[in-house]
Amino acid sequence: MLARETGTTFDDPGWIYEIKWDGYRAIAEVKNGEAELYSRNANSFKRDYPLIVTELEKIKHELVLDGEVVVLNEDGYASFQKLQHYEENTQYPICYYVFDVLRINGMDTTQLPLTERKKLLKKALPKSKIIRYSDHIAGDGIAFFEAARKNNLEGIMAKKGDSTYDTGTRTGNWLKIKHHHSDEVVIVGFTEPTGSRPYFGALVLARPSEEGWIYAGHTGTGFNDAMLKEVYGKLKKIVTKTSPFAKKIKTNTPVTWVKPEYIAEIKFTEITDEGSMRHPVFLRLRNDKKIKDLVMATTKKPAAKKAAPVKKTALKRSATPTKTSEKKSGEKKPLKKGSVELKIGKETVILSNQDKLYWPEDKITKGDMVNYYQRIAPYILPYLKDRPESLKRNPNGIHDPGFFHKDAGDDAPPFVKSTKLFSESANKDIDYIICNDKATLAYLNNLGCIELNPWNSTTQKLDNPDYLLIDIDPADKNTFEQVIETALAYKKLLTKAGADCYCKTSGSTGLHIFVPMGKKYDYEMVKNFAHLLSQMVQEILPAFTSLERNLKKRGQKIYLDYLQNRRGQTIACAYSLRPKKGATVSTPLEWKEVKKGLHPSKFTIHNIEARLKAKGDLFKGVLGKGVNIESCLRKLGAGESGIN
Repeated sequence: MLARETGTTFDDPGWIYEIKWDGYRAIAEVKNGEAELYSRNANSFKRDYPLIVTELEKIKHELVLDGEVVVLNEDGYASFQKLQHYEENTQYPICYYVFDVLRINGMDTTQLPLTERKKLLKKALPKSKIIRYSDHIAGDGIAFFEAARKNNLEGIMAKKGDSTYDTGTRTGNWLKIKHHHSDEVVIVGFTEPTGSRPYFGALVLARPSEEGWIYAGHTGTGFNDAMLKEVYGKLKKIVTKTSPFAKKIKTNTPVTWVKPEYIAEIKFTEITDEGSMRHPVFLRLRNDKKIKDLVMATTKKPAAKKAAPVKKTALKRSATPTKTSEKKSGEKKPLKKGSVELKIGKETVILSNQDKLYWPEDKITKGDMVNYYQRIAPYILPYLKDRPESLKRNPNGIHDPGFFHKDAGDDAPPFVKSTKLFSESANKDIDYIICNDKATLAYLNNLGCIELNPWNSTTQKLDNPDYLLIDIDPADKNTFEQVIETALAYKKLLTKAGADCYCKTSGSTGLHIFVPMGKKYDYEMVKNFAHLLSQMVQEILPAFTSLERNLKKRGQKIYLDYLQNRRGQTIACAYSLRPKKGATVSTPLEWKEVKKGLHPSKFTIHNIEARLKAKGDLFKGVLGKGVNIESCLRKLGAGESGIN
């Protein structure tokens, strides 16, 4: 059963409202301890999602279920990108959200009212973290949609409570109401890239109609390096010499035409009078749909179709660096009880709950943390300057699990600078805070940011990181001597390669290795070089190191995390506090210190300043001119093909 799209939310006591899950629609059949799971096009999902199939096989009832396969990100929201590349994201929870039942123990339930089917479904499903009942509310569609919008969900489903299940039919008894206005169109070409952008510049898009293909616009926004490479890899195999359009279309660079085989979902602000999408942003390939499933376009001139606004400042990957922007000043608000004002230069920062114990066992307060960062600012700000910040907030101290917060929002004071970027993981534009001064640093600390997590690149050159980094991440049973041995293996390799490298403690259980890149290479190149180095180290230390991301498969081995070298990835920067017992600090080291007896717990809020006075900033070389990867490869005996 399929749904029609509508742009209107409504309240109706005869309707129920569900979350619109951002995943793959899937039918499950369970009988006699065996299960099948397949897509709407009857493609089997058994090999793709074995955890779901195994869990389905535990169900004692005979069932035919309808639901959605989703992967939940670190914030607990469905991430289609992580689902599409699930083999690389198996550390995230996968779920099958079931919203309907078509058959129970031999009884066809499709002609029962939806509300009755859902009652039966809820009773039939076992309690499981993998197979989950997709709940609903009745009547309150407007409030439910508003809650979905605030949480940046894809949208909601509205379903008539007494409706039957009409197999294979698109009916007005089921309605989808999207938060992000999007459409599915067909890729018919791609343009040449410009500047340093690899693979292609933009996708040329079309809609099918009874009179042929209708031009739907073109987009080069919404891609990361991996997506560019993946899409290009598919399209270059289906190149054709012929344009599908009757009329010539205008593009900035020459077009390579392709056969109309791949469907893309595109977010946009509105449909123009000519039928093109305004401000289109690529979201994903829809491998679960076929072109015959798409709604045919009309060849008549359509009326402008308004939609929920998409921010117009989403960063184009080929664009010039984004300028930072300051928030507009608002009226001065009275101080809340317990708040104080901190004057920093020309700016005033409002601080709250400065007596709150952030490290209870160590008697260290939020105010102590703010003061530490103000004193350490000359050392830490060079590693934060012009870098988008991924804010990890622990507003109740180190025993608060905390949460990630990326968008500056409307509450940030006027002096806080930010830059708007499109986030693939969040599937939206995010107004990232930029921390260039002591006032912003105090503001972030007051939010509960114990640690500071900047991007590897700056707004001047977002696609080219300043450094390569390896996170040496031990398992519970690894000794720190093994971590040290691993770090020294990297050091030996990099010395052989003629590359400068730097080491710092993570402030937790591991060590971080940094290699200056000087903005000379894109993320993909840097990541592949880090991968090659990590493969070599793993071959040197196979007994206790691993490149396996999946925790269960990796077991009790040190994870050589080279995937930190991807656009948008962040890690605690040098001199950042960590929400750990003892108020540890991520501390740069001299290589002669990386030996038996070293441990991250030795570097804390109490002694880091004395260390800086004695040794200075040991990490400043990380922001130097950078190594030559090609030269390093030759010295390591690896050809350039080894990282491409």
